[in-house]
Amino acid sequence: MDRYCRRAGALALAVTAATATGALAQDYVIGVAVANSGGLAPFSQPAYDGFKFCVDEMNASGGIAGKHPIRLEVRDTRSEISEAVKFAQEFVDIGVNFIVAPPDGDPTMAMGQITSPAQIPTMTFAGTAPILTSVGEYVFGSYPADNQQAAVLGAYAAELGYKTAFLLKSPDAAYTQFGPAYFGTVFEANGGQVVGEASFTMNQPDFSAIVTTIQALNPPPDVIMTSAWEPDFPAFIKALRGAGVTIPVMGADVLDTPTVRGLGEVVEGVVHTSGGYPDPGSAHAEFNARFEAATGKVADTNYVVNGCDILGMIDAAVQAAGTTDAAAVGQALAALPETEGIMSSYTFAGTDRMPMRSVVLARIEGGEKVIIRREMADPATMPAP
Repeated sequence: MDRYCRRAGALALAVTAATATGALAQDYVIGVAVANSGGLAPFSQPAYDGFKFCVDEMNASGGIAGKHPIRLEVRDTRSEISEAVKFAQEFVDIGVNFIVAPPDGDPTMAMGQITSPAQIPTMTFAGTAPILTSVGEYVFGSYPADNQQAAVLGAYAAELGYKTAFLLKSPDAAYTQFGPAYFGTVFEANGGQVVGEASFTMNQPDFSAIVTTIQALNPPPDVIMTSAWEPDFPAFIKALRGAGVTIPVMGADVLDTPTVRGLGEVVEGVVHTSGGYPDPGSAHAEFNARFEAATGKVADTNYVVNGCDILGMIDAAVQAAGTTDAAAVGQALAALPETEGIMSSYTFAGTDRMPMRSVVLARIEGGEKVIIRREMADPATMPAP
């Protein structure tokens, strides 16, 4: 466990806020774009909860690098890209040191087109599209990227003996479009065959036509893979199982939520990727217990702990840079070697700013997330963005 994790575990909570006369010169100002409503809220709110919790802990011992009190400038995007863009310019104008973007690649990329030229490091709460860093050298991921997750999940599908797959995509987000495509690439590289695919519009209420397409396949595919999230995945899986289709379903990390696990029999046996699992006695489990004791909230998704890991990443980059200068911190972050986090270790060095992190394979059983195993994706098997 790194210095920050040891320090954070022993700290009491404290809250920092800007005074009426403005922030002190030594404050480390982080602009945070959250989504308190809309499609990203189920991922944004837990991530922000974990981030803010650890900001409070860190401020209790002096702040970033132990000497720069953290001040947050928080804005609600309502899951709208136009709002994220507006706040990106606002953050640049007020001169924040660092920016944390919404938990999706599309708003992060939109913000990065403004913040990266200003040399302000911008890290997504949980966006996993590997193309998100393409908009500028100061844009960063924080969670295992879609092609990392696909490298592990696609190989596992082949390992289970599946020979054919059906992909469910949506062009409305990089995540929902490219995640299944990466899976298909890996699955076919392992001897499988993609025998069909369908496209949906995000927030569409009726999946009956897609279910009919799947039912018409003869023979039926061995597995269905999708990166759909709420409310689309619940609508799809209910329609699929309601039609009597029992084909196994695999999904991405967005299925790692209490809402999906609470859908009952229709999600029994669904396999999905994830960024971590709180093994007994682990730093992750200790964090979850500490978070619940302090806030009364259950850390029932990994987005909570990843929010805290993001702050640890920022702290490690500031210490490596030896300065709070935004450009220098961004350059130091991009070069961070393997560093111990809470959810998992991570490294940015040589990764094009999408961190290499272990991927967890999990199955939903009886409304619970059951770990199958965790492994690091082999870069040689990861599809190119």
